[in-house]
Amino acid sequence: MATTVRETERKYDLDEGTELPRWSDVPGLHHADEPEEHLLEAVYFDTADLDLAAAGITLRRRRGGTDRGWHLKLPAGPDSRDEVRVGFARGEANRRNPQPPAELVALTRAFTRGRELLAVAELTTVRRQWRLTDDAGRGLVEVVDDRVTARTLGASTGSTSWREAEVELAEHGDDALLDRLEKRLRKAGIRRSRAPSKLARVLGDRVPAPVRPPRLRRRSTLGDVVLAYLHEQGAVIRAYDPAVRRDLPDAVHQMRVATRRMRSALQAYGRVVDRDRTRELGDELKWLAAVLGASRDLEVLEARITDALDGVPDELVLGPVRAQVTRYFAGRRATAHDELVAALDGERYLALLAAIDALLAEPPLTGAADEPAREGLGRIVRRNHRRVADHVRGAEELALGAERDTELHDARKAAKRLRYATEAAAPVLGKPARTLISRTRQVQELLGDHQDAIVALPVLRELGAAAHAEGTNGFTFGLLYEREHSHLPDSALGPAWERLSEAARAVAR
Repeated sequence: MATTVRETERKYDLDEGTELPRWSDVPGLHHADEPEEHLLEAVYFDTADLDLAAAGITLRRRRGGTDRGWHLKLPAGPDSRDEVRVGFARGEANRRNPQPPAELVALTRAFTRGRELLAVAELTTVRRQWRLTDDAGRGLVEVVDDRVTARTLGASTGSTSWREAEVELAEHGDDALLDRLEKRLRKAGIRRSRAPSKLARVLGDRVPAPVRPPRLRRRSTLGDVVLAYLHEQGAVIRAYDPAVRRDLPDAVHQMRVATRRMRSALQAYGRVVDRDRTRELGDELKWLAAVLGASRDLEVLEARITDALDGVPDELVLGPVRAQVTRYFAGRRATAHDELVAALDGERYLALLAAIDALLAEPPLTGAADEPAREGLGRIVRRNHRRVADHVRGAEELALGAERDTELHDARKAAKRLRYATEAAAPVLGKPARTLISRTRQVQELLGDHQDAIVALPVLRELGAAAHAEGTNGFTFGLLYEREHSHLPDSALGPAWERLSEAARAVAR
């Protein structure tokens, strides 16, 4: 059974003769006089090409200390990582040549692409550890003084040793405390380590450098703008893969949005990145968005119905309504998550990730990619705005009903494409683009609210019928159904659309 710990720490280089400062005079901080001492032995695993290390991920098997077992560390911010831990099975601690647990291997799949994991380094650490608390004895921070001996494994071997300090937040600490302690360390001549991890330090320049996106400036080209955006979305897709597998809050949403953003950019900037050569990738991104959508749509719908119930007076909530809603969604969400993970474990998904890598490594740019960005972006924004306008005007000409609902839904999808195209342009176009993004989001939300109401209707009808069949009262579901049925965005959509169009004209000038 895996457990996850959020680890926030900073590493510092220590020379042999350097003494760590004492902290007793730091306000609110108590310095334990005697450190704990541990002998830690760790073997690190990676692919032959060090794909995990290149992504800032470490997978290790540790013996010794208070957290022996398997640890997978995933980036979670500038100084933070999520450490997913799996304890040793019986007798595993002393077993020769053990293999990493399958549940941790699965979390690395977007980075290893199924390639074999090998032992790449072995580290032995002699650790002295101080627990620093407040006056009430609550843990604020832990400071360790590590003496490390390391050797690489495999075809190329070598050994090295060094000394370093780590300052890690405990349960009741905060970033401001880390900053104060860092100032004290700097006064003592102790500086931050350039290596993000012990493994990165021992592997050194063996770790492959990532493909870097272009840096955007005022004189950037259209190609620079599009590639920077595509790089960003590709990184988000990979980064959220482990979180989606772990079913963390908002993970499916973020991965789905990145997938849609990349596909929209390939469509909106088809004259910059050859549309014919990216069409197949666009189709596969649409497939992935749909797979993610099955799980995400259930999240949104459950939240909508639950929030609507919060607005119903207690005397109108008849029967075990909330329990019925929870039961309805729990099984469906579990099934959707299982199907999603199965898709992420499949060869089609790995092929999609490989296609994204190929796109970023050798993008099929057209001659338009060399055009100055500021001149070309306005035309692209204008074209995508016209696409939204066509659907909005089309909906205005239709009577209430299914056909009009479809036209509004198409307007929402076109608005997303406009927004994502403008997001890519924002680093170059600046404030006018950011204004357009904000106003497009407002229109999206109005149209999305309308679409969510339409999707909620058959579910509420099903819940009401099920309540009746079970011998309970379906009145509350009927009440919610009527509220959703009368829900229309028209009154707010007109002014929001005018504000969006004004912002689009300002960008397109």
